[in-house]
Amino acid sequence: MASPATPRPALIRPRASRSRSQLGAVSLASDHAAATASSGRRRDFVFVVNPSGANGRTGKQWKQLLPFLHTRLADQCNICECITSGPSHAIDVTREAIKDGADAVIAVGGDGTLHEVVNGFFWKGSPVRALDRGPDHLTALGLIPLGTGSDFARTFGWSNDPRQAIDRIVRGVKSKLDIGMMEGPNGDPHFFINVADIHLSAKAGYFASMYKRFGNLCYVLGALRGFWGHTNRDLRIKVNGGEWRTVDKVTALCVGNAKYFGGGMKITPTVDPFSGDLQVVIIQDFKWYSFLLKLHRLYGGTHLTVNGVSSIRKKKPCMENTQILQKAYCFLCSQGRVQSVEVAEVVPNGDVFVQSDGEHFGFLPTKFSVLPGAVDFFS
Repeated sequence: MASPATPRPALIRPRASRSRSQLGAVSLASDHAAATASSGRRRDFVFVVNPSGANGRTGKQWKQLLPFLHTRLADQCNICECITSGPSHAIDVTREAIKDGADAVIAVGGDGTLHEVVNGFFWKGSPVRALDRGPDHLTALGLIPLGTGSDFARTFGWSNDPRQAIDRIVRGVKSKLDIGMMEGPNGDPHFFINVADIHLSAKAGYFASMYKRFGNLCYVLGALRGFWGHTNRDLRIKVNGGEWRTVDKVTALCVGNAKYFGGGMKITPTVDPFSGDLQVVIIQDFKWYSFLLKLHRLYGGTHLTVNGVSSIRKKKPCMENTQILQKAYCFLCSQGRVQSVEVAEVVPNGDVFVQSDGEHFGFLPTKFSVLPGAVDFFS
């Protein structure tokens, strides 16, 4: 029986920032002026809320959380609330807030909301800066995880308790967080904070978005649908600007800035988002039954010793499972640190999916790189 044709979504491209009047976002100017006149400068914290996250639960939980938030933070800063109205709105709101001089932008929702907020920290590949706060002013990034997956929070062992997240923001401890950058065929930069991935996992993520009503089960359903008609592909890889090499029968390739994706799969288990390095995990020649049999290893982060799985990671020459490697890609063993990786098809067809932080990005070829310590993050 012939397999159904896979829908081909459009390539995501950066959007121009709307004017402040179009955004309908909270303006910081009046709050800032009032605070300055009464008691000296108070900090401006902008909370970007996706009310439709987790099938609408995010909006409901946010309303319940507001009294606690005001109790903990209102005496320290101006609390500016922005409710997003649709895709990419959080990107625009974040950019405008940073230009207005916000001291922090906090994503309230899941990994998709966090992904948009992170992209709002940049414009045409460069960091967005405040217009009238001087060159040393930096806007911090925060997270209150209230979404479906909340995979990024898992890297730090954080629970989904929003009150604990607010306590972290109140403490004010910040760390320099790495951000991943990716460039597609048109060269436009896009950013990711968690995991970017290629082929089956990216296709599964695209389908998983259709099953969000099932919660974390959507990732398994997406993977099963992704396997329908799936064929492993030969890819070309270039690490840290070195030589192009071929990797055969690739099922999926994941580039991690953090550890988890797909609703709790610990896919890049040894990466550190404060290290200045990425981790690359390559899964080869998996069949649908291989995926089912090894699913528990993927969730537990113990898959690097499974036949057909290899990794480029930080610290030491780092290919795991070297006994099964083919000579064609043993070159990866010498790559102890990964700052960039380029991936392309051996035979270009333009149909190998690429996603970042669970959001569809486009198709190969794509270059991935890391921006070390690019954002101050409430940790």
